[in-house]
Amino acid sequence: MTQATLQPTYGTDLPVRAIANFNISAVSMGCMNISHAYGAPVSDAQGERVLLSALDAGMTMFDTATLYGFGANETLVGKTLSKHRSQFMLASKCAMGGEDVNGNGKLIRVIDGSPANIKRHCERSLKRLQTDVIDLYYLHRWDRNVPIEDSVGALADLVREGKIQHIGLSEVSATTLRKAATEAPIAALQTEYSLWTRNPEIAVLKACQELGTAFVAFSPVGRGFLADNTTPAAGYPVSDIRNTMPRFLPGNYERNLALLAQFKAIAASLGHTPAQLALAWVLHQGSHIVAIPGTTQVAHVHDNAQAAHIQLSGDTLAQLDALINHNTVAGPRYTAQAESEVDTETLDA
Repeated sequence: MTQATLQPTYGTDLPVRAIANFNISAVSMGCMNISHAYGAPVSDAQGERVLLSALDAGMTMFDTATLYGFGANETLVGKTLSKHRSQFMLASKCAMGGEDVNGNGKLIRVIDGSPANIKRHCERSLKRLQTDVIDLYYLHRWDRNVPIEDSVGALADLVREGKIQHIGLSEVSATTLRKAATEAPIAALQTEYSLWTRNPEIAVLKACQELGTAFVAFSPVGRGFLADNTTPAAGYPVSDIRNTMPRFLPGNYERNLALLAQFKAIAASLGHTPAQLALAWVLHQGSHIVAIPGTTQVAHVHDNAQAAHIQLSGDTLAQLDALINHNTVAGPRYTAQAESEVDTETLDA
């Protein structure tokens, strides 16, 4: 059974932040990288090592989704962590997954926020995760064919049925968040946020504060770029989402590298790794913010966890803000197609 209030139980005691009635580590674990989107999935054995190292480092929220590996990531999380279930907050997502729409056995990513599909996804996720209840269950994308109130209403049904504890939303605007909150309490809103992706600063961070909704920052190290993963788009495999992301494409990439060089110099002068500095900056933007970096490397897990302890001066924060921001980063975060699937406010118009 999950506990009403969680604290790290072994490994490094990390600073905690609140999501609903849970206190979870300010830096927690995004599980997607292990199975999805960033090249070929790692082996199950390596995935298990990474997940267990995160638990050992004191991370107390693990974030997965139906989409990741079309269920493979949830299966791995369930197999690896179910025996430690009382020691962490379990988060997953619904309404975006793989469906055999053409009847040829090939799964295609589909966004379907209908109440029936949300409940179907939940039942499958519970089995894969080997749990009776998911602590935080996100609507992965708002399906614009379904009123947000209907999708959130289905999630509220799952709360009443005891299958999930809290409702989350992913990649939605402040307007949609406020509309959803009239239907049921929204415990967390998740979207991309880092030095080089500032869209949440338009309205979402403030709306979350006003509503008592935690903000969960994914890709807080800029898709690896701010962690000094300096491969241009052409260097990534076809299965890696960065091979079409505008900021990694020729022209934009070279301009962003110049920013990275200065960022690395600041990190070195402070005695931090670039990834730690990027994570610390995110956490300094509000006490209601949790960061969920992903990785496939055990060493990076421990590196990320230590970022929760870093205190940055006002001068350093101002220096970072001036160096990497919407006006200095080259290229939008998504292609036009990907942008059409999210509801977030944009600085890239």
